[in-house]
Amino acid sequence: GQPLGPRRLSLKPIPKVPNMEAFLREALVKVKKQARGCLAPELCFQAVQAATERPFAEGVRRERELFRVLLTSGQAQALQYAFFAERAAHRWATPTGASWSSAAPQPVRKAAVIGLGTMGRGIVTSLVKANIPLVALEQDLEYLNKGRKAVMLLLEREAMKMEGGAQTLDFHDPAHLQFTVDFDLLRDVDLVIEAVFENMALKKEIFHKLSKICKPGALLCTNTSALNIDEIASATSRPQQVIGTHFFSPAHVMRLLEIIYGHHTSPTAIATAMQLAKALKKVGVVVGNCFGFVGNRMMFPYVQQAVFLLEEGSRPEAVDQVFEDFGFKIGPFRMSDLAGLDVGWRSRKDQGLTGPSLPAGTPARQRHGQRYSPLPDLLCEQGRFGQKTGKGWYLYEKAGGRTATPDPWLHNFLSQYRDTHRIKTRFIDQEEILERCLFSLINEGFAILAEGIASGPEHLD
Repeated sequence: GQPLGPRRLSLKPIPKVPNMEAFLREALVKVKKQARGCLAPELCFQAVQAATERPFAEGVRRERELFRVLLTSGQAQALQYAFFAERAAHRWATPTGASWSSAAPQPVRKAAVIGLGTMGRGIVTSLVKANIPLVALEQDLEYLNKGRKAVMLLLEREAMKMEGGAQTLDFHDPAHLQFTVDFDLLRDVDLVIEAVFENMALKKEIFHKLSKICKPGALLCTNTSALNIDEIASATSRPQQVIGTHFFSPAHVMRLLEIIYGHHTSPTAIATAMQLAKALKKVGVVVGNCFGFVGNRMMFPYVQQAVFLLEEGSRPEAVDQVFEDFGFKIGPFRMSDLAGLDVGWRSRKDQGLTGPSLPAGTPARQRHGQRYSPLPDLLCEQGRFGQKTGKGWYLYEKAGGRTATPDPWLHNFLSQYRDTHRIKTRFIDQEEILERCLFSLINEGFAILAEGIASGPEHLD
């Protein structure tokens, strides 16, 4: 029986909330931490702040001003570019004229994964989440049981994340996921992903075996981060079925899937791998075969410059901070610790780059006629492999720990190294750190384009 007062929210007075200033201060710290160099979340915060302090019409006016700033910003253009580039990546082409418009994929009704190390476990998890029945294979029972435990743990975590969703994970049914040490169980699979560690002889041995056992149409994929696809394919009687599927660690989280075609890889094989990427809800990018392909090949010069910066006077935490403020999720040294320093070490050993260093006091530390820093090798010789050993470029609370803290031992080690090589320490500003690392990365991208390893800049980006 009461008369209706004005219902329009914009006409109501703004209630005063206690501790508003303290609350907003805390919120801004959180937003800044999550936004990592992105303008939009911070300006959203300013719009909300204006709404708490000013009348409605003024708040709306402020919001429009902030929106205009964003609309014309370089970040908006970059984000729009990235949005369309990601969608352009499925339109692949190779120098021989094969392309997405003419090649048709084969159906993948059943898959297999060989090797249940870190990568293999993530790949198994991705396939189970995509509802593709699969066989997971290890070399002996001890590794198989260890791998199975780890996979089950991952899947249980994923299932909890998905709870309440329409889809449920069915991974206890052997028809969906089967663990084995028996190669014969791979006779009827449509696609095999090999994920053993980076050793050419081992990979060739496995591919030789697969080419004898798998049915003729089966696709043979290798999850390698740098090894030559053609050499791996040479161990089989069907190089047209061999393709690189380079997952990024952790494989069940990272959305990128690098698909590498060799000299003989058929268009059907490429189309099937791209279809698989889509089924796994990943962004598949087709690239050519060269050392490190695209992702890692661009990382090499970037990380190398970061290490040169340490030689000249920087610290790992200072370099990482610059990149994380710039907007990278993780700086080069935290990334190295996460991936494991031993991976790069093994690769440099294979390239003949490691070994006794030049005499102390030699001004240019060089290998193969190029500037080279042995710092990462020296850390590995000390058994410092990163998170897995509890120390690398940083110190961690325990082996396998996640929280990186600056390590006084490392700072001391760096200054001794500079003394040995008579390097004058200097202050290096943020601008130099950003430019040296990023321009090296970008230049390598241009070289990749020039060689036709990637078919367009969107694929690189």
